[in-house]
Amino acid sequence: MKRAVPEKEKLEGIEKKLVELLKEKKMKVSSAESLTGGLVSKLITDVSGASAVFECGVCSYSNRIKNEVLGVNSRILEEFTEYSEECAAGMADGIRRLSGADIGISTTGIAGPSGGSKEKPVGTVYVGISTKNDTKAYEFRLGEYGSREKIRNIAAACALFLGYEALLEL
Repeated sequence: MKRAVPEKEKLEGIEKKLVELLKEKKMKVSSAESLTGGLVSKLITDVSGASAVFECGVCSYSNRIKNEVLGVNSRILEEFTEYSEECAAGMADGIRRLSGADIGISTTGIAGPSGGSKEKPVGTVYVGISTKNDTKAYEFRLGEYGSREKIRNIAAACALFLGYEALLEL
């Protein structure tokens, strides 16, 4: 499902808000990252006290790891590719199940500067969110942000924001 990038004010300090809400709800989070290469995990663990709520992070850059460690069905990777909502959902569900966390957050997509196509240009990002109640994936188009670094930073912030939103519903 396509999503617009939340307003800047909603993204500022989102890692602190997420950690505090997790503590308040006595819940845990884990991450499975491809596009962001560990940035989501870093942002969470930069917050003092995150050890009470962060279970683990898996940097699953290869499809083999997405499949063998996270349990993303190889048919999903072949049919939809690693750059898809289906893959993001599988990654989020896989990390939640693997870690036993209450919420799994995943990122995948095309950060560039190469690798894009007409259908999926550079900046196409997918974020997966998995809880005991539901697993969803969202598409963002972040190409307008330009550089690989900016795309990855915005993608990580969006992932944390979506995790925060999901936690509010639990």
